[in-house]
Amino acid sequence: MKSDQKERVEELQRMVAKTVALNPAGRNLLLIGGFRFRFLDQSVRASDDIDYHWSGDLAEKQKELLELFERKLLPEVRRRLGYECSARLLTELGGDTPAVQSVGLAFWENDAAFSRIEIPVEITRIACADPVAIRTADGFIFPTASDADMIESKIIALFNRTYLRHRDMVDVFLYGNRLLPDSSRRLAAKCKALGISEAAIRERLDDFRNHKDYHARSVQEVVDTQLDAAPAAQIRDAGGGRVVMDEVLRVLDARFPAGGGHESH
Repeated sequence: MKSDQKERVEELQRMVAKTVALNPAGRNLLLIGGFRFRFLDQSVRASDDIDYHWSGDLAEKQKELLELFERKLLPEVRRRLGYECSARLLTELGGDTPAVQSVGLAFWENDAAFSRIEIPVEITRIACADPVAIRTADGFIFPTASDADMIESKIIALFNRTYLRHRDMVDVFLYGNRLLPDSSRRLAAKCKALGISEAAIRERLDDFRNHKDYHARSVQEVVDTQLDAAPAAQIRDAGGGRVVMDEVLRVLDARFPAGGGHESH
């Protein structure tokens, strides 16, 4: 993504997040995912979408957010930035997670070719073992998942998605240090509760090891297209996607000993 387009996307994402944070429809919605890392933790990886955790009815919250965006966000974007914009319900977004409802936001400039920006806002549910965390930015209050629940959710996504997203590996590489001493136990309990079998974990781990070159290339594509220029160059100089894969496998092997069996307690 070109730097000027990335800046426009992130300005729009911040407007979305602040609109949600200021309105009743956003109460108890937890900001999660790659944008949370970018916005609240200054991650070097940009995100194309915005994710929220919601413990209630996902479809109902999806409709509430659509109404909020139409009533508050879109007029503000038109006034401040001069974009034309729209919002619509997305009933299916690739089917790569067990439960997700999305609102598709689109922004564009009239008579400007290739100006269209699309930002999916996804409402999903992650396994949380900790209380809600409160973070602030620019005077706004953002409820979110704990640091440990966040990075554990990224690890679980490596096993729980129908279609693997290598951006999750990059986030594990960037934030694996936020795992807790008892994250092995926490991950085992979460996987069991989500119905992720030991066999499924072993199968994915074997795939990561047996097709390491393929995954390293896919990780490198994320590094090239989603990371800021300087850290992307540092990763390339250190060995590229293969270095990321080595670290991700080290993290996974430490948390899923002997191939990923659920611990008994």
